[in-house]
Amino acid sequence: MASLPARLRLTTSPLADPAAQVVGPNYRITVLTERLVRFEYSPTGRFEDRASQVVVNRDFPTPDFSITRSGDAVQIITSSFQLNYSGGIPTSSSLEVKAGGNYHGVWRPGEPPHSKFSEILGIPINLGGTARTLDCVDGSTPLEPGILSTVGPVELDDSVSLALTDEGWLAPREPGSMDTYLFCYGHDYPAAIRDYYRLTGPQPLLPRFALGNWWSRYHRYTQDEYEGLIEEFERRDLPFSVAVIDMDWHLVDIDPKYGHGWTGYTWNSDLFPDHVGFMTWLHEHGLKVSLNVHPADGIRAFEKAYPQVARAMGVDPTTELPVNFDIANPAFIAAYLDLVHHPMEDEGVDFWWLDWQQGANSKVPGLDPLWMLNHIHFLDSARTGRRPLTFSRYAGPGSHRYPVGFSGDTIISWESLDFQPYFTATASNIGYGWWSHDIGGHMFGYKDDELATRWVQLGVFSPINRLHSTQNTFNGKEPWRFNEIAERVQSEYLRFRHRLVPYLYTMNERAHRLGEPLVRPIYWTPGAPGEALRHPNEFWFGTELIVAAITAPADTRLKVATTRAWLPEGLWIDLFSGLVYDGGRTVSLHRRLDDYPVLVRAGGIVPLTGADSLRADRNPDSLEILVFGGADGEFVLYEDDDAAEPRAARTRITLDWAGGSVTVHPVEGDADVVPAAREIVVTLAGVAPVGAADRPCDYDAGHGRLTVRLGSVEASTGAVVRFDAPLALHDNQVATRVYAWLDRAEIEFTTKEQVWSLVSSGASTARTIAQLQELGLDPLLFDALAEIIQARA
Repeated sequence: MASLPARLRLTTSPLADPAAQVVGPNYRITVLTERLVRFEYSPTGRFEDRASQVVVNRDFPTPDFSITRSGDAVQIITSSFQLNYSGGIPTSSSLEVKAGGNYHGVWRPGEPPHSKFSEILGIPINLGGTARTLDCVDGSTPLEPGILSTVGPVELDDSVSLALTDEGWLAPREPGSMDTYLFCYGHDYPAAIRDYYRLTGPQPLLPRFALGNWWSRYHRYTQDEYEGLIEEFERRDLPFSVAVIDMDWHLVDIDPKYGHGWTGYTWNSDLFPDHVGFMTWLHEHGLKVSLNVHPADGIRAFEKAYPQVARAMGVDPTTELPVNFDIANPAFIAAYLDLVHHPMEDEGVDFWWLDWQQGANSKVPGLDPLWMLNHIHFLDSARTGRRPLTFSRYAGPGSHRYPVGFSGDTIISWESLDFQPYFTATASNIGYGWWSHDIGGHMFGYKDDELATRWVQLGVFSPINRLHSTQNTFNGKEPWRFNEIAERVQSEYLRFRHRLVPYLYTMNERAHRLGEPLVRPIYWTPGAPGEALRHPNEFWFGTELIVAAITAPADTRLKVATTRAWLPEGLWIDLFSGLVYDGGRTVSLHRRLDDYPVLVRAGGIVPLTGADSLRADRNPDSLEILVFGGADGEFVLYEDDDAAEPRAARTRITLDWAGGSVTVHPVEGDADVVPAAREIVVTLAGVAPVGAADRPCDYDAGHGRLTVRLGSVEASTGAVVRFDAPLALHDNQVATRVYAWLDRAEIEFTTKEQVWSLVSSGASTARTIAQLQELGLDPLLFDALAEIIQARA
């Protein structure tokens, strides 16, 4: 019996409570929750109690359900679904699951979901999952199904995935058997995903450094050139936390008798004369190191590790016969990890970029090499007690257990950018929460400074922000390769990404502990109307922020780009401008290149590192806490020691809107993992002029922001900011904002005067809008002005 060492075995709990099971001739039904049911059929009556490549836990508390039997037939009813089965081989005539309270809400095996209502509205039934790769995609690509639906149950078919043995190896399933799970959650999408994680395993906790900026480029760097680049980033105050070295780190120009140089494991000493010193230098400069590998050609005779690997595999090294890649052989896996990768990790490689592109076949039928690579590399990366991490393509449901995902080599185009926010958010419908894209696009396409900048802005509000480009002299993502405006904006946003790390790391922990992906489609909002489905590029970014991605170029005359967003009920405040919006409606948002539409709910709290504390690999020495007015708020900042089994500290931050105070509460948990004291600034956004008792502060009337400097605050005691007057929202300074907008607009001066005369007249909002309509303005100009004037509906 093949086996893997203990470190390469998943921890699983595959046995369900027998009380939750209904067993009959050749079938077994397991009611996992009142909204999740497993149906098995076996020609021999042998059912699967092992974990699988997809499902690792069936040990759920037994829910309430009723059973009615009549001969071979059985009916099971819970509060959310009704399962009817008449016995025999499951077909669309003998098995059905009903849920959702309407006649469209039914699933039958082999019968695709169908709804005329869905067709008429252009809204899919299955809301989609994700795809294996975006390689060579220019625009969109078809997605595999997710587990969320607009109508009725959704099937997760686990019939053909391999079973995991107690020895850590894989075994085929019984031919002709059926093993499927039905999710009957209606529009309670967060609950469906939480139970999906419970079934398939949680998203792991990423190491802190992964949430900073990643630098990557397919380029034949030398050691001196790469170090010089990092020093230039530092000189320009551009923070990065990960250095991804593409394939030219290893020998590429090899003797043709060995084949091509796509696969390699031996450093090119002509380019990197001291590769150990190089990685040490990167570590000293705050960067982790990831190396690209294409493992498909195995270990060949020119490799440094070949003699040891060959002997381990029973090959005489003097023959120079290749040790072929064979991920279905435990002996090869041992040699591959122990003799090739571990020595390089000991030299300084932090994690691997697994660039598998050779299909889904191996010597074990049904075993996708990509899945096995992800599985063993992720688990193996924890061997020294570090928090595990790998970087690879998606290999089907359950792949969320092996972050981070590499989405592949996209084409550089506006069409590709337009697909990316939808692609990223929709992946959460199959629990895949940590995609890393080639920000800016990878290859072909064209140079467009606006496109590159909008892509960087999206990258800052993506799970992973990794700048990357292909091997082309002119295709680099260094901000200074773009025009001055684009360079300034890209640089500001790259810095802001590192300032966001305290917020991101808290969301990272919530994703792991609570089953709450960082990026979630806006239609996940509880109670969201059907309208929310019409905004595929709008998404939640953590608990506090909504992003409405800009994925089309600006109007050439007005220099503003437009996107539409559905805002949930309540008040929403622009993260950057402070403009306050009423929710419960769809709005058009207009932004120049130096701005991006990110909205924060009233009462939202967003902790940032201080502007002088941009290292992403450690807990910050200073904080700026953004607090958004209009309602009470609470945020629990999570920090830890970044260990595989972390020692954690939590700091509660609250806004008492009616009482007029912000409190940074004393740290709880393992307080020694955070600085004993650190400089804290509290910025209250969206508020009318106010002061803070006995605290130095500044008020920015244009943005409605009060900045309060708390000085050094001890973690063990915290601090309270009390305001010297009742708190109130600011009035959006409509006239001031319209004036500033008009002043920058490249339009006729007479039009500016006409508009300004109306806006500054003091007339009501309705009267002002009516008068502007009478002017016959350019529709985009009117819409942009109306956004400001009607932000408070």
